[in-house]
Amino acid sequence: MHFQHSAEIWRDFPALVPGVLHAGGITPDVQVGERAEKYLAIARSRLAQAPEGEMPEIQAWRRAFSQMGLKPTQYRCAAESLLRRFRKEGAIPRLHPLVDLCNAVSLAFAIPVAVLDVAKITGDLEVRYAAGDEDYLTFSGDVEHPAPGEVIFADAAGQAHARRWTSRQSGLSAVRDRTTATLIVAEALHGPAAAGIAELTAAIAGELAEVWSADPAVAVLTSQAPRFTFAREGKG
Repeated sequence: MHFQHSAEIWRDFPALVPGVLHAGGITPDVQVGERAEKYLAIARSRLAQAPEGEMPEIQAWRRAFSQMGLKPTQYRCAAESLLRRFRKEGAIPRLHPLVDLCNAVSLAFAIPVAVLDVAKITGDLEVRYAAGDEDYLTFSGDVEHPAPGEVIFADAAGQAHARRWTSRQSGLSAVRDRTTATLIVAEALHGPAAAGIAELTAAIAGELAEVWSADPAVAVLTSQAPRFTFAREGKG
């Protein structure tokens, strides 16, 4: 399998820096509360200095959403939505140990992180503009069709695993207790994004190794080297 962004996405968003990880051996029977808390503490510190809307990472995504024709305060990237909720409620919901950890890391870095169940992806996965005939499964079980030109995570079967780029992840490939192999994608658009993505992917790789004894495959992609190739089953 491989993951990549289309040439059109690279053309229209040249500042993009994606970081990708793939690992197997994921189980739900672990405790990650203390590990997540160190990242949440970083997020609290950042939010005490400035609200999420003033963070350069979030401002870059707001500009991208405007470029896509979306109202940035109506459709927020996943990191902004998490930060906004965390600022208001002081906590984030617990879903699955891996998702909880990745959400905490996302909060600390103010960078959206998608966590996908590899078993639910058919063929290769590409971030591209929608044709409009793709299927997107909501968490409530409804099937939607992304608007033509919308940025989606699309697989070979025409399934959209995320809508509006980093705004809405599909219920189809959401990580659940039965998930064993995962693809984790972080994307940034702000000025020093390369350094932030490298640090973020290293942090997640370290947590995968410590919590699940996983040996993840990791890459930071570029327009010159845009493809991440991995074995579906992953490494334990």
